[in-house]
Amino acid sequence: QVQLVESGGGLVQAGGSLRLSCAASGRTISSYDMAWYRRAPGKEREFVTRISGSGGRTSYADAVKGRFTISRDNAKNTVYLQMNNLKPEDTAIYYCHRPSLGVWGQGTQVTVSS
Repeated sequence: QVQLVESGGGLVQAGGSLRLSCAASGRTISSYDMAWYRRAPGKEREFVTRISGSGGRTSYADAVKGRFTISRDNAKNTVYLQMNNLKPEDTAIYYCHRPSLGVWGQGTQVTVSS
């Protein structure tokens, strides 16, 4: 069984940056796609970005394209989400996800003030 633990959330002003981390334990995440989702207040959880096992392929939601970057360090069993030029509408709980096992982390809160 794999456990995912997110960190790096916080309060930031609009235009600022944050870097989220997702550390996996229990099983290696190398060779497996990983993803980030988010749930904004009063809304359903939505897709943010995904990365292939090797890191060679990525995809992004239109709302974050050009501002967010997903990456991974398989040696550290960790996935990252670099978020730049943050907007108030990015305020949400951000979740790390391993699609092949249906495993989710507990989430980390990101709040962007205007």
